[in-house]
Amino acid sequence: MTQLIQIQGEHPLAGPPANGFFSIPVRTPQSDGLTMPAEWEEHDACWMVWPCSRECFKGVLPEAKQTYAEVARAIADFEPVYMLVNPEQWTEARNLLGSAVTLVKATCFDSWARDSAPTFVRDKKGKVAGIDWVFTGWGHYPITGPCDEGMAIEILRHLSMRRYTAPFILEGGSIHVDGKGTLITTEQCLLDPKRNAGYTKADFETLFKTYLGIDTVLWLANGLEGDETTGHVDILATFARPGLILLNNCIDPDDANFAVTQDAKQRLAGAVDACGKAIEIAEIPQPAPQKWNGERMDLSYINFYIPNGAIIMSSFNDPADDQAKEIMQQVFPNRTIVQIPSLPLFAGGGGIHCITQQQPSGTALPPF
Repeated sequence: MTQLIQIQGEHPLAGPPANGFFSIPVRTPQSDGLTMPAEWEEHDACWMVWPCSRECFKGVLPEAKQTYAEVARAIADFEPVYMLVNPEQWTEARNLLGSAVTLVKATCFDSWARDSAPTFVRDKKGKVAGIDWVFTGWGHYPITGPCDEGMAIEILRHLSMRRYTAPFILEGGSIHVDGKGTLITTEQCLLDPKRNAGYTKADFETLFKTYLGIDTVLWLANGLEGDETTGHVDILATFARPGLILLNNCIDPDDANFAVTQDAKQRLAGAVDACGKAIEIAEIPQPAPQKWNGERMDLSYINFYIPNGAIIMSSFNDPADDQAKEIMQQVFPNRTIVQIPSLPLFAGGGGIHCITQQQPSGTALPPF
């Protein structure tokens, strides 16, 4: 079954339409009864990509590899981990990762699985498929070389799993869902004219309904200062469960993130989710600002991963590390909290959530 999607704006592949709108007949997850589960639901695996870009990690590539390995081994204590690796890095990756992580040969140019790997969706019978968003290296940057736009195809081919191609640019780090029909994102990222020129909020709400099964979108304004992705929500706010959002809390009025935090609080204070429930906020302290190569890193405890039975979160050698871990344990009392020093990741532009992508439990839908 196909759906006719009508969007006002510029198609990321075909350019501007003649009459201001374009319509695309496509087979979509919604037409096949699939929706995106919450991250805390049971997983079959976690997908990662071995770091290979010296330009990205700005002099800390060896340290980043050590951190990737520590994150992967920590997750592997709770669920299977698959690491995509360039053939020439196979021995290096195997030596650092050990036997607990499964290596998969692939062509990789960067290492942010959250954005280049597929977003998985599932139907009520437990059948799983993947969405391949248009990925252009975060859209707003001039692309000077290849990016991992083919990563979703490689993973879904490895899984012999159905692939839905989306007609618009999106990165996994720009959205969070509660598994009950609610999604949170930022205007700064999604309405970026260098990603999907001319798209409106209404357009995205239609697309999220069509591809992820979303009924309600919570729009925040901006992401954190220093975020190279220009406003990914997974560094600012995330769902802990339906109705509860964890929010990065900046309390310094002289910090640019203070206004971001205050605006997010105001927007969420009057918000309700897809089930009609008022949104609650749990605040996580923001670590003190730190710079790498003269640029501020977008440090945040919000950017964590939820494997089966655990939370894998960052530490920054900051006084707030222990407090953030304690709050996380209060919010997730039945999960083991594992904290990993993560400054090398943030020097490259992201955190633990950015380098991981969950595959929910279920049986693969066969390819079309």
